[in-house]
Amino acid sequence: MVSSLGGLMTNWLFKTPTVEEGPAGQARLFEFYKIDRGITIVRDVDGDYAQVRYLQDSDYATYPEIYQGGYNHTVDDATKAALIAGNVGVTESNFTAL
Repeated sequence: MVSSLGGLMTNWLFKTPTVEEGPAGQARLFEFYKIDRGITIVRDVDGDYAQVRYLQDSDYATYPEIYQGGYNHTVDDATKAALIAGNVGVTESNFTAL
């Protein structure tokens, strides 16, 4: 892919931030086990990014961009820079070059 400036654009694999939750069950052993849960990142119509934990079906139509937590997403250089600058807990470590 070539950018409008003539340089090559890189695609990135974006893994959303995670949070460690637990206990994972009711038995005593589960008290020591935590589960990583992906946090969904959304961009609103004003271009601002936010972390969202639990979306309702009706919420999906209100956001132009949704990066569902727990999944990998392919993004370009501009989106990567915007996500990092969005102040939502996304860092370089969330991206892998494709």
